[in-house]
Amino acid sequence: MNFAGIYGLAMLSGSTSLLLLAAFVVALFLSFVVLTLSRYKRCPSNRILVIYGKVSGGNTSRCIHGGAAFVLPLIQDFAFLNLEPLQIEIPLTGALSIENIRVNVPSVFTVAIGTQPELMQNAAIRLLGLDMKQIQVRLEHIIFGQFRDAIASMRIEDITRHREQFLKNIQLTLEPELNKLGLILINVNITDITDESGYIVAIGKKAASQAVQQAMVDVAQQEKLGAGGVADAERERAVQVANAQKLREIGLHEAQKDQAVRVAELERDQKIGEAAAQRDQAVRFAELDKERKVAEQTAVFDRDSQVKSAEQVMRISVAEANAKAIAGESKAQADIAAAQAELQVKQATAYQLSETKKREAEAGVEESQNLAMAKAALANAQRIEAERRATLEAPAKAEKAKILVDAQAAAEKRRMEAEAEANAIFVKIDAEARGQFETLAKKAAGLRMIIDSCGGSDKAFQMLMLEHLDKLAETAATAISNIKFDKVVVWENGHAGASGNAASNFLQGMARSMPPMMQVMRDIGGVELPDYLGRLAPEAAPEAAPPAPATSASPAAAADAEKTS
Repeated sequence: MNFAGIYGLAMLSGSTSLLLLAAFVVALFLSFVVLTLSRYKRCPSNRILVIYGKVSGGNTSRCIHGGAAFVLPLIQDFAFLNLEPLQIEIPLTGALSIENIRVNVPSVFTVAIGTQPELMQNAAIRLLGLDMKQIQVRLEHIIFGQFRDAIASMRIEDITRHREQFLKNIQLTLEPELNKLGLILINVNITDITDESGYIVAIGKKAASQAVQQAMVDVAQQEKLGAGGVADAERERAVQVANAQKLREIGLHEAQKDQAVRVAELERDQKIGEAAAQRDQAVRFAELDKERKVAEQTAVFDRDSQVKSAEQVMRISVAEANAKAIAGESKAQADIAAAQAELQVKQATAYQLSETKKREAEAGVEESQNLAMAKAALANAQRIEAERRATLEAPAKAEKAKILVDAQAAAEKRRMEAEAEANAIFVKIDAEARGQFETLAKKAAGLRMIIDSCGGSDKAFQMLMLEHLDKLAETAATAISNIKFDKVVVWENGHAGASGNAASNFLQGMARSMPPMMQVMRDIGGVELPDYLGRLAPEAAPEAAPPAPATSASPAAAADAEKTS
């Protein structure tokens, strides 16, 4: 091969090397690009990207929400936390309220991981790598405890009436514990609230009864106002006075009814408070008695345990001393008989081991017996507590129910009696007013017809007076019926009975002695008596003296006058 061939072969080899180097560089670059793209992680909006490993700032991890970051290979790794809400059912039963009444509050709590930096760090520390089931188990224990604390700080009426305050208390007690896990409370849905003693049902019945009573009172007031308006439009002054009296009496009865209802409610609340205080006192006594007995049993158990421990130490010490004594004796006799000493040493060692095992077995048996006795004592204390609690709570619940029923029955009875009495008074007054109105209306219509028939009020009045003339005459006759006349002597110009006008003058004198009757008949009735009975002088003219005195005398004076004539 010549020089040109060798040079061509060398050039060909150099070109191949360059091509291989270029291909290697391109492959390395592509690998770097692929690695870079694979380690650049984007975080969706419903997740949190947690980069852990060696991170800056002295933190254990770096949390990103709604962005992207490059995860360094070999020294960093990544994981995701789910932001979807988690619903946890809490079937809470037997929670004690502030009145020591056990209530059942089944609820559904909705929680989720928070997006604040500190919450994301807590979630990355405590929840990373856990599935939903494991997270739910942890949350149930936390929620149960904090939920019971929130209920224990409120009364049952506040729990049922002020739901916002109740939910706020739950949030205040639960959120700090959830934040430690990186969680936030989204919603609390309380499905129902019940209690074992029926207190909530009694509160509902009380509210319903009050609402019904208030509605009935409102309806009665509206009916009363409507009837009053119709009466005001149809009646005159007398009917209005009757309506005012009726309204006043109804108001008094309503006030008395409301006062009686309030007194019944106060008495019922007082009795309920006394029963609750007695029940709390009994429960407290039972708890103190239980604590005392548990403390006594615990002290006995500790004392027995210490005695058994001391006995165990003593037995071990005795066994060790015996073993040392036997070993010493064996060593002293070793010079006499080596074989016998060796045999005795082996026997002593075997005996020591057997005694130790025996003592350990006895100690284990005694320890098991002591533990069993302690468990039996605790079980007995719990049984006694349950029996005494049942014995105390059953009468208290029965008495409470009886008090509620009696109070409701008494209030309903008072309400019905007051309502019936008010209705009876209203009906009576309304009937009297209607009767008076009808009487006055009929009388007014009759008088109007009489006036129209007579042609005027004056003539009608004269006609009515003529109708009563017989009664007036009868009254006047009755007034003078008791006057006694033995003898009447009439003097006329010095002679008795000389003129025929003497009797008429005498009657005229009698008429003048009764002017009110003639005046009333003339001025009011328009009736003029005949002239032979007398005639009243005009009011403007002075009254004339009588033409001759007409006197009446006793029988003796009349006899003297006859002798003189």
